Amino acid sequence: MINRIGVSAYLITRFFIFSNLQNFLLMASKQFTQADKEAFDRDGYVVIKNFFTKQEVDLIYGTSMQDNVISQKSFDFNDSKGLRTKLALWYTPQDDVYGMYSRCERMVNAVEMILGGQAAHYHSKLMQKEPKVGGAWEWHQDYGYWYNNGFLFPDMVSVMLALTTANVENGCLQVLKGSHKMGRVEHGMAGQQVGASMEKVEEALKRMELVYVELEPGDTLFFHCNILHRSEANLSENSRWSLISAYNLVSNKSYKNEPSSHYTPLSKVPDDAIVKAGMKGISSTADFLTQEVDAKFKETIVVPET
Repeated sequence: MINRIGVSAYLITRFFIFSNLQNFLLMASKQFTQADKEAFDRDGYVVIKNFFTKQEVDLIYGTSMQDNVISQKSFDFNDSKGLRTKLALWYTPQDDVYGMYSRCERMVNAVEMILGGQAAHYHSKLMQKEPKVGGAWEWHQDYGYWYNNGFLFPDMVSVMLALTTANVENGCLQVLKGSHKMGRVEHGMAGQQVGASMEKVEEALKRMELVYVELEPGDTLFFHCNILHRSEANLSENSRWSLISAYNLVSNKSYKNEPSSHYTPLSKVPDDAIVKAGMKGISSTADFLTQEVDAKFKETIVVPET
């Protein structure tokens, strides 16, 4: 009996050591490299496969699925056909599982390599594109509207973590490869969304490769704030959820009244902080974007002439 207990304890200990070693080696091997930076600079985006582990993704997705605060703070964005995508957006990263994601070393190191300096967290958003009703996102550049938020320079980048499979069937992101080199184009309103001038988009489509960015859970997309991108509606049977954090160069301070997170240097946390946070959800006191503030901003958007 003693020997059996001893053997069982030994095997359990070996299992946990092996599991933790696997996670450590995976995180250690998934660092953003100079080759990744070169691809980003050339194409305007780069995908890092399995940048986050299955355990990390399960914790983030599992938390978000049962996070009452996220549910209460989410609101709909309608596309031009009346279909809707739900999202929750907040500014200052907390000590919850989402904040550990946006502040972990491998993420911040990658972002700072891209930006070429100290990074601040502009905002994070949980995108919830539900089956059959999840709306499309029109062609746009993130900087197409961040520029109107008072950011003079496109020293900004977004990072999207796939929490579920993203494919053509459920409306994965589409990008125009190399379109970040066009600079900012005019934007106006398309449904309840800010969309790019279709005259410019149609010309870009003739010259640049359209890429469907299909991802598996844990895959991570880094994309330039000036790359043209969109997504189709989700008419499939499966949800498409993702967590997107947007970052800004600390020196690129908005001259408008944007939340202070956008120029506050990030406080990095170790890569194992996501797992240590467990299923800790966001606080109700977090500084969420409200639908009223978003609507007021969109009133300032001038529809471009085409």
